[in-house]
Amino acid sequence: MARNTIQFQKGMSIKRFFGQYGTEQQCREELERLRWPQGFICGKCGHTGYCVNKKRQVYQCHRCHYQKSLTAGTIFHSSKLPLTTWFLGIYLMTQNKNGISALELRKQLGISYNAAWRMKQKLMQVMLERDSGKRLEGEIIIDDAYLGGERTGGRRGRGSEDKTPFVVAVETNKEGHPIRIKLSKIETFSKKEIEKWSAHHLQVGSSVISDGLKCFNGVEAAGCEHTRFITGSGKAAVKFPVFQWLNTILGNVKNSLAGTYHACYSKHAPRYLAEFQYRFNRRFDLPVMIPRLVYVAARSKPLPERLLTVAENSC
Repeated sequence: MARNTIQFQKGMSIKRFFGQYGTEQQCREELERLRWPQGFICGKCGHTGYCVNKKRQVYQCHRCHYQKSLTAGTIFHSSKLPLTTWFLGIYLMTQNKNGISALELRKQLGISYNAAWRMKQKLMQVMLERDSGKRLEGEIIIDDAYLGGERTGGRRGRGSEDKTPFVVAVETNKEGHPIRIKLSKIETFSKKEIEKWSAHHLQVGSSVISDGLKCFNGVEAAGCEHTRFITGSGKAAVKFPVFQWLNTILGNVKNSLAGTYHACYSKHAPRYLAEFQYRFNRRFDLPVMIPRLVYVAARSKPLPERLLTVAENSC
């Protein structure tokens, strides 16, 4: 039996990682290259001539003398952690298909739990924002899903108070294999909510397949073709051939979240779903995922701790 080329790809070993990003200078040079590919450009006057104050680690414009640090205005803004710690955190979050908890990050990085939690939440927010504007297209399979379970004495099924509803959508190729996914928390599975979600996440003209849930008729409002397969319920529904890959991915998502985090608050669910989605959509080349995430982090706005604790928007 042939080996799965994605699962058995070489990836990036810890030895190779430290060879590329093992020192603060290596990390600074990589961040500078990714943030300013054409070299430093003054944000005040646009001049390209500059010098570096090595003592203060700031870049100074030759014309107006405006100063700016390498991490200012990025997701690394005001962080007291060295870049080597940030890069190692990015490595640990991207190279493991099941992710890593803040508690385990604390152990691996040798920092406090609060610092590890802040780092993880910030990087997950970067992942969330990066994929937010990328639409699925072509052949798409969609279904409803939930995080959490029934409280003791609470309501069962879709109406359970402690379940977090989210949409799982899979873009497939001509052979039916998954290419990209969307995992989006929503308020409820209503037609209006699916219309809103589809307008933001699906390309016009896509062909969408769903089960018999009526709310998914909302994809038609976004200019998508819609085919319904009535799967019923129970084990037979899970084994329905057209939903095989979707159910496999959904099972992996839930196992990953349950195994790595045990539980996640509903208000932070969009970030945790985005983390799995980000890794899955870039699984074809694991080593490249590190500079790609650094590149996006360097272009993401600072995220103060007060904003980390608020609920993420649905969809």
